[in-house]
Amino acid sequence: MKTSQYLIALGLALGSLTYANATTRDTTFHADGNPIIRHKYTADPAAMVYKDKVYLYTGHDEAAPGHNGYTMHDWTCFTTTDMVNWTEHPSPMNVREFKWAKDDAWASQVIERNGKFYWYVAVEHGTIHGKAIGVAVSDSPLGPFKDARGSALVTNDMTKAVKHSWDDIDPTVIIDKGGQAYLFWGNGICYYAKLKSDMTELDGEIKTITLPHYTEAPWIHERNGWYYLSYAYEFPEKIAYAMSRNINGPWEYKGIINEIAGNSNTNHQAIIEFKGKWYFIYHNGALVPDAGSFHRSVCIDYLYYNKDGSIKRVVMTSEGVRPAK
Repeated sequence: MKTSQYLIALGLALGSLTYANATTRDTTFHADGNPIIRHKYTADPAAMVYKDKVYLYTGHDEAAPGHNGYTMHDWTCFTTTDMVNWTEHPSPMNVREFKWAKDDAWASQVIERNGKFYWYVAVEHGTIHGKAIGVAVSDSPLGPFKDARGSALVTNDMTKAVKHSWDDIDPTVIIDKGGQAYLFWGNGICYYAKLKSDMTELDGEIKTITLPHYTEAPWIHERNGWYYLSYAYEFPEKIAYAMSRNINGPWEYKGIINEIAGNSNTNHQAIIEFKGKWYFIYHNGALVPDAGSFHRSVCIDYLYYNKDGSIKRVVMTSEGVRPAK
């Protein structure tokens, strides 16, 4: 890394640390285009709409300048009522909340059910080799969140479709119109399973879905009777998707919707509807000239559908989105 680039990254890292130490209470900021968050590194976005507000949960890249590896210990939470004016809240959860976990606060998603909020996260297990999925619960979308089980929901010894130890990552969750909850996840293969109504136990066997060039980062959403399963495609990652009338398939591959995000090998999406518009939330490496894959930043652009329900290509912009009304 060149000296000038190192100083830029170091300054941002130190600024993030100073800001983080100061943000023990809510703070507000205005997003001036993409990336929307510039005072710290954020990655693997997941978003939830609840009571006319968007809750954005992200991972938090903290790698030292020039370090080519992931350093992630906690998750962040931001809220907005218009997609451009944001409130940052104190971190709702650290990986230390899971006493059985070693480290690595990787991708996650929060969902509400019956007035409680369930946060599914990917972490490194402390005693079972490999990545694992945990679930935390809170009475508030802002936390604090507490381990809901005292043990992992999914561990590497439960999944055998691929041989590597990091296949149990990137959980995404949905509750269908009949009230049945499903968990999707996986690197190298897409796993899915039903969840019991308590949202903290699997209900039945773990199944797999075969998707073209599937890498990781599944996201499941529904619109007009269609289920959409988007995911990271190849490496460096694009985002592709499949559609189905039934959440159990069959899934029809429909193509790529998001190209490689600048200066980042990974690509991780959340798709939500808010105030009549659809949003594609992702990350790139735009804030640093080098090692952007490990110092990522969340961005937001619009998502549009064709008349047949298929998704149009996402146009990544510097300007981002306009205030939602």
